[in-house]
Amino acid sequence: MKHSDVDVVVIGGGHAGCEAAAASARLGARTILVTLKRDGIGVMSCNPAIGGLGKGHLVREIDALDGVMGRIADLAGIQFRLLNRRKGPAVQGPRAQADRKIYRTEMLAELEATPNLQIVEGEVVDFRMDGVRVSGVVLADGAAIDAGSVVLTTGTFLRGVIHIGDQTKPGGRMGDKPSVRLAERMDSFGLRMGRLKTGTPPRLDGRTIDWSVLEQQPGDAEPVLFSFLSKTVSAKQIACGITYTNERTHEIIRENLGRSAMYSGNIEGVGPRYCPSIEDKVVRFAEKTSHQIFLEPEGVDDHTVYPNGISTSLPVDVQEDYVHSVRGLENSVILQPGYAIEYDYVDPRSLNLQLGVKSVPGLFLAGQINGTTGYEEAAAQGMVAGLNAAKSAMDQDPVEFGRTDSYIGVMVDDLTSRGVTEPYRMFTSRAEFRLSLRADNADQRLTPLGMEIGCIRPARQAEFQAKMEQLGFGKDVLTAKAYTPQELSVAGIKASNDGSKRTLFDVLSFPDVTMAEVQALEPEVSALAPEIRQQLATDALYAKYIERQLRDVDALKKDEHEAIPDDFDFNALVGLSNELKAKLVQFRPTNLAQAGRVEGMTPAALTLILARIRKAKTDARRLQA
Repeated sequence: MKHSDVDVVVIGGGHAGCEAAAASARLGARTILVTLKRDGIGVMSCNPAIGGLGKGHLVREIDALDGVMGRIADLAGIQFRLLNRRKGPAVQGPRAQADRKIYRTEMLAELEATPNLQIVEGEVVDFRMDGVRVSGVVLADGAAIDAGSVVLTTGTFLRGVIHIGDQTKPGGRMGDKPSVRLAERMDSFGLRMGRLKTGTPPRLDGRTIDWSVLEQQPGDAEPVLFSFLSKTVSAKQIACGITYTNERTHEIIRENLGRSAMYSGNIEGVGPRYCPSIEDKVVRFAEKTSHQIFLEPEGVDDHTVYPNGISTSLPVDVQEDYVHSVRGLENSVILQPGYAIEYDYVDPRSLNLQLGVKSVPGLFLAGQINGTTGYEEAAAQGMVAGLNAAKSAMDQDPVEFGRTDSYIGVMVDDLTSRGVTEPYRMFTSRAEFRLSLRADNADQRLTPLGMEIGCIRPARQAEFQAKMEQLGFGKDVLTAKAYTPQELSVAGIKASNDGSKRTLFDVLSFPDVTMAEVQALEPEVSALAPEIRQQLATDALYAKYIERQLRDVDALKKDEHEAIPDDFDFNALVGLSNELKAKLVQFRPTNLAQAGRVEGMTPAALTLILARIRKAKTDARRLQA
């Protein structure tokens, strides 16, 4: 049996797969999403939340490119909080507690309604090959699908093993079998691979929690949403509870460390440093007498509660003991035990900037298979892989994201140039240019790119253009006239009496000046929508800093645009250390900017590489002449 030929096949219906399939289809590519179970599409396997610091930036960027995660999170959000609200917009991160069922239901409905996209239930067990090129997939029932490109998003399923104490069993997640035959096919490609692990806490029955003794954490009174298209929340809003581990909890865990899968030696994979298990916390932070636990309801009509902060691989009886030692949880019932899961990943240095496998044309990878952790990181990679798989299948130019224009670019560059030694998580601190890569201006940065490559639908394009017209009008009004310090002083705005005239846009960069004070001098601004006025104020606040950053960006872009040929012979360079040559041969940087981030790289070595590239170009021109 053989399905009709398509442009792109996406394997896996998790967050990476959903975003990849939607992105490919938006470009007009005939796309098939293959998933084990239709109702498993969009499942939130771990924490029922989207966003956060760094992660929220990624969701905004996905949305700016007309992706799906932001809109679905807004529909499913049951509590919204803007993290770092007291700090500047550059490091603020939107976050939403989500209703698992709504998120899954809305994601499936979104994909089913997407033109050019077909969902097929089945297990992919092999690739169809045309020489060294992947040219389709084979399903467990023998069906074959020919395709121009394939996107693989296996999450934790690639040879996944679930650990609870000394008990182990194969599994991609609780209740689902792992992908073994596909892992064996990946072995045949000779890629560098490794093992990583992640974990979840025990799920609790909220009806058995004593909420009356717990601290409550409500959402923001004025929710900040993810999508630039969303106007208001749609789901019922809830509060989360907060409790803490105590010395008795830690004593129970210390007494049973030998029974933990992680500490007994059963697990080889490295776990996420920034989301450690409760065993890890007790051992690594032995001086602390308590750790915070956020009790997060998994839905408005779901009694399941996710106790964020106590993921574990301890046996079930120990989980019950330590959970019952926590205030408010003394009588709580565990609905599903916590567990650790270990899985295969591919060294992301095997990939190019389009997330294509360098040595296997036609194959793109996205999500945890690339060594990352988190829904948001997975979805952002899905966007990159889906766009480029479609572009490749339709024989169009690839789409690349740079460190200077997006967190997506920062992540892809980090992964493909540095690799991972632990599951990769996005933080704002990873971006050199985070003052300009803010969550609030993601659409201004990336929607024009999306329009250029053809992945923005007409409704969003029209709304974005209307917004840009308003921003342009507002900027013109605010820069039309320059005011003396005395004129500003009369309006109640303090300015240095240095004789310099300043526009109102300049004045908005003063830390104590509000838009209301500016409107008093220029009433035309009052006609703008509140969100436009806020955006103008934020843009003005960062304008001077960004001017300085742009000079640095321009310098970096000169390096980024200098590509290193695929067949470049690093070993032929006289003057490089053997160690550095070996690293360059192993990592195969795509351009000078990536080469500059290889461990041990020096300015002198970069100069040697650049000189050899330019000499090769000169020699090629002479031969052509």
